[in-house]
Amino acid sequence: MPSIDVMPCRERPEPQRVLELAERLPGLIFQLHRSEAGHLHFPHLVGSGTRFLDLDPGVLAGDARPALERVHDDDYPRLMAAIERSVRWCTPIATKFRLIVQGEHCRWIAVRAQPQRIESGVLWHGMMLDISEQVAEEERLRALSDTDALTGLANRRKLLQRLDEEISLSNRHATPLSLMMLDLDHFKAINDTWGHLQGDEVLASLAGHCQGLLREEDLLARLGGEEFALLLPLTPRAHAERLAERLREHIAAQDYGMESGRVTVSIGIAEHRVGDARDILMKRADDSLYRAKHQGRNRVVAGR
Repeated sequence: MPSIDVMPCRERPEPQRVLELAERLPGLIFQLHRSEAGHLHFPHLVGSGTRFLDLDPGVLAGDARPALERVHDDDYPRLMAAIERSVRWCTPIATKFRLIVQGEHCRWIAVRAQPQRIESGVLWHGMMLDISEQVAEEERLRALSDTDALTGLANRRKLLQRLDEEISLSNRHATPLSLMMLDLDHFKAINDTWGHLQGDEVLASLAGHCQGLLREEDLLARLGGEEFALLLPLTPRAHAERLAERLREHIAAQDYGMESGRVTVSIGIAEHRVGDARDILMKRADDSLYRAKHQGRNRVVAGR
């Protein structure tokens, strides 16, 4: 096998057109070399991305550690595992990670690299691209798909996803889990009397009033219309009942900008039984809500 030059890029002449192209990329072109002893360094590193590294390519040509130390702690193990897999199986590296730049500011970096076995170890030829804007847009779209536009709460899709996760944990560890269903009483009369804009304001205000009484791990979601659901991890039925009473009283005490009448809610509660599916838990909570409505509204009913 012919030997491969792994000298630092500053000592290797590059065609001018390649250099100009590399400088226009939102990232960098690199070679990463790993010796048989495990030492990593960047023999070749060029492109505009060297600026967000804020590191001397000459230093990285001798030792990759100053760059690897910038990788976010949560992403570092995954990146190193990808490198080790590539060494073992000679498979491409394809992953992404957060790079800490300018103090605590993070940039998302995608890396793609092809390995080549050489006499001195493994040499990767690859690219790193700054994908921070793409990741931000993906997160924005994900938030939109999970969020109720009127209230800013989670929507039904997000509730069902989280409910599946919490039920799985409850089944595995036998931890308590409760679900509330909340429904505004006589909401049609509010819309008919004060108009749909006022009705929308009531819904948005109610969401804000409830959030102030909840823990960070609780999930309040709007299911549609005037119906809401509240998922309470690590919460037995008795604790959920006490919270439901506080919510009911708090909501009834608020001023929603209407000249007469209060806004009240009926609440149904169910505690998850280990082994029960999501639909069973939701039906039990909904049945409790139905009983609260038929017992006079503005009350809490917890199912057995």
